[in-house]
Amino acid sequence: MRRKQGSLNQAIVFAFSDIVDKKSYTLLWTVALLFVMGVVMVFNTTSAEILDRALDRNLHQALVKQLIYAVLGVVCGLVVWFVGYRTLLRLSGPLLVFFTVLLVLVLIPGVGVQMNGARRWISLAGNSFQPSEFVKVLIPLFCIHRVTARKDPMNLRFFLQLTGTICLPIGLILIEPDNGSVLIIGMSLVFLCILMRIRYAFWLAPLIILTVGGGLAALRMPHVTDRIQIFLHPELDLLGKGHQPHQAKIAAGSGGLLGRGFGESLQKMNYLPEARSDYIAAIFAEEFGFVGVSLLILLYMLIGALGYAMASSAKEMEAFHIIAVFTFLLCFQAFFNLGVVSGLLPSKGMNLPFFSQGGSSLLAQFLSISILLSAHKEAKQQEIL
Repeated sequence: MRRKQGSLNQAIVFAFSDIVDKKSYTLLWTVALLFVMGVVMVFNTTSAEILDRALDRNLHQALVKQLIYAVLGVVCGLVVWFVGYRTLLRLSGPLLVFFTVLLVLVLIPGVGVQMNGARRWISLAGNSFQPSEFVKVLIPLFCIHRVTARKDPMNLRFFLQLTGTICLPIGLILIEPDNGSVLIIGMSLVFLCILMRIRYAFWLAPLIILTVGGGLAALRMPHVTDRIQIFLHPELDLLGKGHQPHQAKIAAGSGGLLGRGFGESLQKMNYLPEARSDYIAAIFAEEFGFVGVSLLILLYMLIGALGYAMASSAKEMEAFHIIAVFTFLLCFQAFFNLGVVSGLLPSKGMNLPFFSQGGSSLLAQFLSISILLSAHKEAKQQEIL
């Protein structure tokens, strides 16, 4: 009887600790605020585009679609929350194989959908599905599982085997091409190598050699030098590749301190392509100015601070690595997108987490947050025990 009573008390303590955990609570409200702001901006931008171009489309179509994906993301997040991050770690290998197969299917004509010169999507019931977004989540999970499950110290052979395994899906993403996703995966892996204290001789020297060698080779290619010139001087190709960066600068600069006001953006009237996705922050800056963008940056900084506070309190290495890497994954993508919009970084197809219009990307971002919170929850439970 006492044992049952003790188990009941322990369960109540676990449940209560989850509810009153200020870090998790604040993180959830921060993500919710970003999403609500993003939904409003998606409707604001897409409805203006439809009216301006007299498109035969429902004004609320993008809004409804964004909300549907959000509901699916919450459902998937709840599943992860209840099954636990350890189950997902064990399944990371088979899931990575499954999504690698999908990456192959993406490249097959008739199966994969080609848009803007890239094959990144599979069409399902009239909706596009992008496997690379989920691979960005699965590769860090797979690496953490393989490394932490190994009892012996890491040697070069094991490191090469692990690297060879993940090179296949990364190579397929590169072929699509989706350089933005490859950059995110690569940076998260470098971050993981530092966190896991993997010997620098294994990865740093090859990385430097590949980076320097690739950079020198790229500088000999005319189209690469042209891209660099356009990045530095977008006005050289205002009707082509320099159009988006140039219009984004106009949008952000015209916002001034307080912005033009909600709904008053001019650039969303078909001047700035992809305004609802990759460049939505530029429209936000135009309407809400420097103050609005500062708030947006502070919200992402808060996600970073909360995530690393959770990671620092985790005593289990698996939980520590998962919380830290997924915090980095979300924050790096956010600040890279904002860097592109401001003209500080070259243009890449990378949306703003929880804010831009997206389907697969939004689902993957909700999964990332739920995995992070699941790891934090179980780390807290182990601490209580």
